[in-house]
Amino acid sequence: MRLFAILVCAATLTVAQAQAAAPKAQPAPQAAAQSPEKPLLPSAFDGWVASEAPKNVSDPAQIDSANAAALKEYGFESGMTATYKRDDETLAVKALRFPDVSGSFGAYGFYRDAKWPKEQIGSGAVSNGNHVIFWRGAIVIDATFSKVHPESASELRELADTLPTPAGNKALPPPILSLLPKSDREDQTAHYVKGPDGFALIPSKGLEGLSPHYTLGPAGYTGSGGVLPASLIGFDRDAEAVTASYALSSGPATLTLISYPTAQIATAAEAQIRAYIQSGGKGQTPFTKPLQDSDQASLEVRRTGPIVAFVSGDAIPDDSHKLVQSVHYSSDLTRMPMPGISDVAKTSSLLYNIAMFVMVVGGAAVLLGLFLGGGRAIYRIARGKPASSMYEAEFTSLHLRE
Repeated sequence: MRLFAILVCAATLTVAQAQAAAPKAQPAPQAAAQSPEKPLLPSAFDGWVASEAPKNVSDPAQIDSANAAALKEYGFESGMTATYKRDDETLAVKALRFPDVSGSFGAYGFYRDAKWPKEQIGSGAVSNGNHVIFWRGAIVIDATFSKVHPESASELRELADTLPTPAGNKALPPPILSLLPKSDREDQTAHYVKGPDGFALIPSKGLEGLSPHYTLGPAGYTGSGGVLPASLIGFDRDAEAVTASYALSSGPATLTLISYPTAQIATAAEAQIRAYIQSGGKGQTPFTKPLQDSDQASLEVRRTGPIVAFVSGDAIPDDSHKLVQSVHYSSDLTRMPMPGISDVAKTSSLLYNIAMFVMVVGGAAVLLGLFLGGGRAIYRIARGKPASSMYEAEFTSLHLRE
């Protein structure tokens, strides 16, 4: 014991001396400052050179003072303006950054005119002469050429390739768009509107044919020519809305879909919209211009799950009824993540598993003993011997004699 104590003391002293001799650990250096984020607009691309450094913009009013409220609803984060020159030509570009694809997707739809021809730039684009609007990722680009050339679109495609793209949920637009019936739907006519807590789940590639309008509140909805009064939509209740035009056989129709967090809220909203329609615009809230221009007999509202569908326009009632009935909501059950398991639960589970293991092994041992022991007993009985050899006195005698 004395020798053991001496060895322990010696080992302790050796470790202490080693720790004292070792250089003290230096505190971890602070993480290097993150490199500044890549600017939205480059200083030059495809022969175009900025006449001066692109200008950062933090206030949406500096980008578009007339629609600053709508841009705030979309979640405008920052922007950049630049004027590029090439020979005697100029190109004025405005870049608008949003928190996710839903914001840029909606802002693009807000500025897009359904009558403008489509272009193959970014994730979606339209043009009107020398004026081009396109979006890619969480960025919307507004470009104006002093002179348009056949290669102008390819030049903007090169600019689009330099834009940053979001990842994860930020790259996913709203699921309500998938509920729009595809039959007879006119492209470039969908307008999407959502409340401040809306959620996006559909891959962005599914938006190319729709090019809908998206906003975070009544300013964007009203500015895009919403069919129903914005106060009736219920953006304060996290509502999302999308509208699209349909070329039915009996006339044009507009389908408005409104998504609410729960079916109960949707039921109450349906009742309000139905009462508003039945009032004929003679109540406290008059009919909007799109409703005044609609055939009153074709106005129809229907709820499916948390979705309220509303049809307006000049189609006959039968066609309007078929259109509103073609909207179907299907809820998908998703496995929710389980809460973390506590240490007590882990210990209990471990002890339970050990007990079960012992019981299984013990039971197997008993069964194996019965099988082997029973087989041996049967074998002995078959040879005319007792079942057990404990009754037989078996000795080995050497027969040693003095």
